Amino acid sequence: MNASSLSPARRQLLLRLQSINFGRLENLRLQDGEPLLETATTVREIKFGGDNAPRPETDLMDFQLKAQIIELFSHFDRIRDGVVRLLEVKHGLPFKMNVEDAA
Repeated sequence: MNASSLSPARRQLLLRLQSINFGRLENLRLQDGEPLLETATTVREIKFGGDNAPRPETDLMDFQLKAQIIELFSHFDRIRDGVVRLLEVKHGLPFKMNVEDAA
């Protein structure tokens, strides 16, 4: 699966994760499995003496998705409607999340 095959909302989320690099998204609402980024708060983690720049992939037009991204969107498809209270990001990839789903 490639980045170009994602919906615009998922592509936007992917870009946000890569831009954060280290940090978290809070209160990300899901509607019909699609992330609504305007509802989320972005919290970047700054590491003193470390590289705090966005991931280099942010400049690429297309690339193969890592397993963590595919797994994240698979969870979104199962949840459908709900709120991701916390989505932790490490190295521009989803690491773990806490979910409040509608069910």
